[in-house]
Amino acid sequence: MDELTIGSIVTIDKIQNLIYVVRGKQVMIDSDLAMLYNVETKVLNQAVSRNIKRFPERFRFQLTSLELENLRSQNVTSSSGSNYGGRRYRPYAFSDKA
Repeated sequence: MDELTIGSIVTIDKIQNLIYVVRGKQVMIDSDLAMLYNVETKVLNQAVSRNIKRFPERFRFQLTSLELENLRSQNVTSSSGSNYGGRRYRPYAFSDKA
């Protein structure tokens, strides 16, 4: 997958490569959304927490340890050198559907 950088054109293909199926829903992981919005993952999650009524659990949920392992096994995440390595908390998944 190509790196998205500041000022780069985000194509549909790049976005489609960031969509995964978890719990039967198409979702995007918080760090991928943060990258698209050009903010830190921490900043994205803080903004969501401040506006939690806009993000009910059916639209935003934290991955379980097993779900995170399954994503890692599919090369979605890496254990080092990426946005996912060294996280203190399991990532959140965001969906646009209930």
